[in-house]
Amino acid sequence: MTDLNHRFTLAARPVGMPKRSDWNYAALPVPDPADGELLIKILYLSLDPAMRGWMNEGKSYVPAIKIGEIMRALALGRVLKSKNPAFAGGDYVYGALGVQEFAVSDGKGLNKVDPKLAPLPVYLSTLGMPGMTAYFGLLEVGKAKAGDTVVVSGAAGAVGMAVGQIAKIKGCRVVGIAGGEKKCQYVVKELGFDSAIDYKSEDVRKSLRTHCPNGIDVYFDNVGGDILEAALANLARGARIVICGAISQYCSTEPVKGPSNYLSLLVNRASMTGMVVFDYADRYAVAGREMGGWMAAGKLKSREHIVEGLETFPDALLHLFKGENTGKLILKVAGDR
Repeated sequence: MTDLNHRFTLAARPVGMPKRSDWNYAALPVPDPADGELLIKILYLSLDPAMRGWMNEGKSYVPAIKIGEIMRALALGRVLKSKNPAFAGGDYVYGALGVQEFAVSDGKGLNKVDPKLAPLPVYLSTLGMPGMTAYFGLLEVGKAKAGDTVVVSGAAGAVGMAVGQIAKIKGCRVVGIAGGEKKCQYVVKELGFDSAIDYKSEDVRKSLRTHCPNGIDVYFDNVGGDILEAALANLARGARIVICGAISQYCSTEPVKGPSNYLSLLVNRASMTGMVVFDYADRYAVAGREMGGWMAAGKLKSREHIVEGLETFPDALLHLFKGENTGKLILKVAGDR
């Protein structure tokens, strides 16, 4: 094992799109775990749009990363040494371990995973936070039911692709919004969506009227901005809007663009609710078992977009904000052995 732990710490609050100079990349000796702790070799890092928000100061659902702190990230790794009776050497675990090669943890917030049941990256994808977000956002917040017309933005992303597939499993009609013909074909031909709208080449508002002639019953929003405006203009009575994210706004240097036609909620007796997946942590295992069953039956597919090398982190993260990934964006840090 190397004696050094390469890691990224936050150097500055980004303005607009993050750049490499917003982080410091350095190495420190790999620490030994103290009593009650374990040392983890990180194999994969989850790259998520929320990471951009964690870098900002201000009130949010989690504290902002402080200048000089390790960049926060969900990660999956293998236990190398353990002085914690709940974990053994060789266990595979995931949790908020940060953008680094090795992490020491007291075990709180860590979950064990079984590589025999699914490939390791899937635990950061459909069987991880994106899948949990899709499951609880669609079924608990969106209250999707058979016969509903469900529209999801960011449909070819990690959350969006799971939302659409779960909606189909539950008997809904699903329309995805994605960027580019290739992504639109993927969600329809590979994932089974009923149709897709290419926001890069179509008028989304007009296309929604065509694809949803009776209006939208559930809109699952990962994008915000103009796409949210278009969805609000095409609601069915009693519609439920799930605000999961607003990736179009995260790197903007202008004030956040909110919906100007929010009175559509009043006219259509609709609701718009924000959701944070951590609120459902006590039920992850239940959702994981159900989604694992769907995957085993071939009803739920997972796709990962893997980039290699810890040192590529600043550039790899930007794939999210440039729409360059299909499926869950993951950074491979090291091989398993």
